Amino acid sequence: MAKENPGFEVVAGTEVEPKPAPVDNGVAIAMLTVALKALSQRALTAATDLFSLLTIASAFWLWWSIPSPNDRQLIGLSLYGLMILAINVIVRRK
Repeated sequence: MAKENPGFEVVAGTEVEPKPAPVDNGVAIAMLTVALKALSQRALTAATDLFSLLTIASAFWLWWSIPSPNDRQLIGLSLYGLMILAINVIVRRK
């Protein structure tokens, strides 16, 4: 017969869970701040490109919507196109 080893016994409740080491979130917050700043700058650049696209699309839509333009409508479309061009140049210079 097998004998039990009397030198070992199971004691309940003596296990100690290790405490996690404190985490320094300063570096993670700094990285997140830099990433959000870069994202906001890219969004601003995309909004300026979207502005240019919308203004040029409006000039094209006006040109397309007039089936047989007379001379006054052509002058008006030309002035509108020049105004759109000037606005886009001003927006790009800022």
